[in-house]
Order: sequence, then structure tokens, then C-alpha cells
Amino acid sequence: MSQHHVVVGAGPVGRHVAALLAGRGDQVTVVTRTGRDTGLAGVTHLALDASDADALTRVTEGAAVLYNCANPGDYTQWERTWPPLASSLLSTAERTGAVYAITGNLYPYGPTTGSMHEGLPDAATDHKGVLRARMWQDALDAHRDGRLRTVEVRASDYVGSGIGMNGHVTRVLPDALRGKGVWMIGRTDLPHTFTDVLDVARLLVAAADDPSALGRTWMVPSNAPVSQVRALTDVLAAAGKPAVTVHRLPAPALRAIGLVSPMMREIAEMGYQWTAPYVLDDRAAREHFGIEPTPWDEVCRRTLAGVAEPARA
Repeated sequence: MSQHHVVVGAGPVGRHVAALLAGRGDQVTVVTRTGRDTGLAGVTHLALDASDADALTRVTEGAAVLYNCANPGDYTQWERTWPPLASSLLSTAERTGAVYAITGNLYPYGPTTGSMHEGLPDAATDHKGVLRARMWQDALDAHRDGRLRTVEVRASDYVGSGIGMNGHVTRVLPDALRGKGVWMIGRTDLPHTFTDVLDVARLLVAAADDPSALGRTWMVPSNAPVSQVRALTDVLAAAGKPAVTVHRLPAPALRAIGLVSPMMREIAEMGYQWTAPYVLDDRAAREHFGIEPTPWDEVCRRTLAGVAEPARA
């Protein structure tokens, strides 16, 4: 039976979620400030300020699931943009009874020693990690109080289709495809988990559908960790291109740039992700949902195909 789903955000995760839902015959409304068209047939696009709880509630009445796929891109504005948006999403889920499915990340854990898993405490001390941890705790408290039903999926750095210049691999890929040397942040030889956005969407939809999955976080099934150099080299190989020279942008240099660039200062605050192995443990989700990650070779092809600027001679 067809159900109505509301997806807030038309970035790579939101678009993949909408595509999966529409593909199985559900009614889908994608909400963004601009009414951005995802290009997906049968999907309704609505221009709406999702931080307006009354307006979002009107759209979500009768919906089975409310998906939080929003991702304010400017880290310097997170303390201003996230709290009212998160509050509105919580209020809307509580008012309408829709399952609240959240696209999370690994920021709440902060620096770790060893693999990240669902049992690890949210112990971040930087403001972005603290903010994301608080957002999840607010939703979890409301779930435990019986005011709403919620679930959050957490993934590592995105690869796959539609990432644009926001991904650590896709950011440097256009230059690498032209044979130019590139700069990547921190240690480029350490194991790092990369997650395909399609797999984020697959798990988010599956978790929202499964009452036994609610009230907790789940790690998105991801391929075995590889270094930044290996990830870039594998994507280049998918294009039939040779490896390129990869230069390190060390943490001290990043912090120095941050003295004059607020955005780089925010990125430098997350530098711990690139100075030690950064690996997630996805065994719980694989076992519960029976979901395996998209094969790495296919991930590399999807990443290549989704680059905004194709290679030029």
C-alpha cells in the first residue's frame, strides 16, 4: 500500500531517499527552501522553510515518515541554523505521529581510539560534534518519553553519486582526472571508512520501516576502510586514469589557514579524522537488516559519474 513520505533536504542523501521511495511506489514530497527539483519523476517538490514547525506540520500530516536529510553546508552557521530546524522537525514528528528518521554522522563521537560503533558514547567536545550529539539526544529523549518514534543512521565521509565538491575525494577529483597533483587533508596513508550515499539512503529507509529498529542509532554498512590515496587512485582507475601525486595538507597548516578563514578553522577543528585511523564498525546493521554495502568497484564508478566537472583534455 502506497504511503506518503516527507523528505527534508534535496542533497545527495535526500535525493537518494526520494528515489528509493518513489521507485517502490510511495508518494514523496521533498521540502527545501527553494523548492529545488530533484529531477525524479512522480516526486513533489515544495519550497518551504522547514524551521517553521506549523508549515512543516501541515505538509507532514498523514505522512508515515519524516526524513531529516538536511545538511547546512556552512559550518560557521551551524549554531544559528541547526537548533530551530531540529526543533521544528521534532515538533512536527510529535504532532503528526510520523516516524522521525535522521541522517546523522560520526561527529558526536569526537576523537576515538579504535572502531566506532553504536555502543560508543557521544563524547565530542568540539561545537559541531556537541551540537549533533545534542540533536540526537533530544530526539532519543522524546522517543523514550513516548512522544515520538525516531531512529538515526550514521555514516562516514561520503562517496558515490551527487556529492559534488563537498566530498574529500570528489573535491580533488576534477584536477586528478586532468593528471594534476592534488592536496588532501592530514595523513593520506591511514585507513579511513568511506560510505556511499546510496547506502546511507538504503539504511535510512529500511530503519524507518522497521519498528524494531527505532530508538537507537545504526552504522551504515560501508566498504572496508582504505587510505585517501587508495580511494582517489581507485576512482581514477575506474576512469582508466593513472594515479596522481597526492600532497599532504598537515594539521598545523590547516590551523594556520584557519586564522584568516572561518570555514577552514571549522574544518581544522575536525582534523582528528585525518591524523589517525577513522573506521566504523557496521556489523550490527548488516546483521539486523541484511544490508551489504554497494561493492567498492561500483562505488568508484558512481563517484566518477557523479563528479560535477568531467575530465577535460
